Amino acid sequence: MSVVIAVDAMGGDSAPHSVVEGVRAAVDSADLTVLLVGDEAVLQPLVVEHPRIAVRHAPRVVPQDADPAELVRGDEGTSIVVAARAVKAGEAQALVSAGHSGATLAAAALIIGRAPGISRPGLAAVLPGATRPTVLLDAGANMDTTAQQLHQFAHLGTAFAEHLLHIDAPTSGLLAIGEEPGKGDARMKEAHALLAADAGLHYRGSVEGRDALTSLVDVIVTDGFAGNVLLKTCEGTAREAFRRVRAEATGLRAQLGGALMRPALRRVRDTLDPDTYGGGHLLGTNAVVIVVHGSARPHGIAQACRYAAEGVECDLVGAISARVS
Repeated sequence: MSVVIAVDAMGGDSAPHSVVEGVRAAVDSADLTVLLVGDEAVLQPLVVEHPRIAVRHAPRVVPQDADPAELVRGDEGTSIVVAARAVKAGEAQALVSAGHSGATLAAAALIIGRAPGISRPGLAAVLPGATRPTVLLDAGANMDTTAQQLHQFAHLGTAFAEHLLHIDAPTSGLLAIGEEPGKGDARMKEAHALLAADAGLHYRGSVEGRDALTSLVDVIVTDGFAGNVLLKTCEGTAREAFRRVRAEATGLRAQLGGALMRPALRRVRDTLDPDTYGGGHLLGTNAVVIVVHGSARPHGIAQACRYAAEGVECDLVGAISARVS
């Protein structure tokens, strides 16, 4: 039986058209079924009787100024709430949304619920390392964290790297302002001590922001504020670098050189593309949850659905629970 993914069809800058296009690409290329949640009158003409796409009606979309927790507790008719309740009821095994990220995180935590032993779910982003991908955790879900929660994030990221990225014996590091273990405040020093003393982790010590794309470690552990700043800095730097390369490619010689370099540049661009891994993976909930960037193209939606299905098939939730327990 194929995995069923509940997808918030109304979330995202160009929803529902880009979402539906991405969903169609996913179900046509992988063994999965999608429960598409949103305004039925809008979605049905776009779906056109696809055998592995079902539509679940949800009349409302999350407003951008909504309070996520209040909306999840009080509005049963929004697409993200209906999608999360479908997962909670067992009608789907995973949730994917490119909509209001705060509402998606709240729906996952309050409706789907935390896995046993999890203090706080963490949002994992996959960075394009020099030789293999690097997991950044937390990437924006938790602004304030304790040393114990950072310790748990290391285990969440390790399980993710092992089971979904297929990295053997993943190494981890704590994001700090220097390589020396004494750097940082009391919380960071306590987290470093917990990580260093844990025989279940391959802890390599402190890492700096400049190491994010070098594959120095497989899992970078940090709080959601610093993690989100690091993530957005990497994305912005990549975009600006490519913009400058294009701007400098003037004149016949530069254009000829650019033509020769174009295949290599495209490979680098694809590696740095946030759509490659579909979005942020919320780890520590009772189901696979992927938070897709609001500007995601159909390719990003399709990738999120494929990774969600793979996460279910490899029992990522069970692996995390086993590691934490």
